[in-house]
Amino acid sequence: MTRTPARIALRIFLALALVHLVWQLTDQDTPARVSQWFLMPVLAGFLLVSTRGAERGRLVRLTLAALFFSWLGDTAPSLADGDVAFLLMVGFFLVAQVLYIVAFWPHRRESVLHRRRMLLIPYAVAIVALVLACAPHAGVLLVPVLAYGLLLGAMAVLATGVNPLVWAGGALFLVSDGLIALNAFAPWWDLPLQGFWVMLTYIAAQLLIVLGVLRAVTVGAGLAGDRQDVSTAP
Repeated sequence: MTRTPARIALRIFLALALVHLVWQLTDQDTPARVSQWFLMPVLAGFLLVSTRGAERGRLVRLTLAALFFSWLGDTAPSLADGDVAFLLMVGFFLVAQVLYIVAFWPHRRESVLHRRRMLLIPYAVAIVALVLACAPHAGVLLVPVLAYGLLLGAMAVLATGVNPLVWAGGALFLVSDGLIALNAFAPWWDLPLQGFWVMLTYIAAQLLIVLGVLRAVTVGAGLAGDRQDVSTAP
């Protein structure tokens, strides 16, 4: 994290995110849409330059793949219109959630699935409430929306097992996509500055997940080094 290329990449991402959010606040639709295309590639670049060699193990590679499909989801509204664009977006982000689930699965025994199980309740309530709010008006999109909601919830729950940064990122991802679902399927939903809040929580979620992954691989490398020192000690 202290290496110059990583610092530069992170600063570029934060600057781009800030500019994008300002454009969201000021209803600059075209600049906001174009700037969104570059957010995930820059964040993936930050993850790449922050890791090397053995650090780019399973967790990092799957996170990079999830960022790639998230980028495809970000660009989907520019590739098509209406329900087709929405389905493309849901499909790409569904793959991203599956990749995050696979990435976080080895940490499941540290998650709320096995520890502090009472914390599963807020996740269950959030998913059920979201489904109840959106299902009556989802129409033909009901099945993909339900599938995505279940995978999103599973990702957020498994994220709790990695570390607090990934935990927070998974929770914010749930909030961000929940806002999108409510805006798309709940006629009564009318959040001022909807796009701003969606992107703020989405950007924060992805950044926290990446920072948490970096912390996880750094800790893992440190523990491996400690074990190596012990094994070679006279």
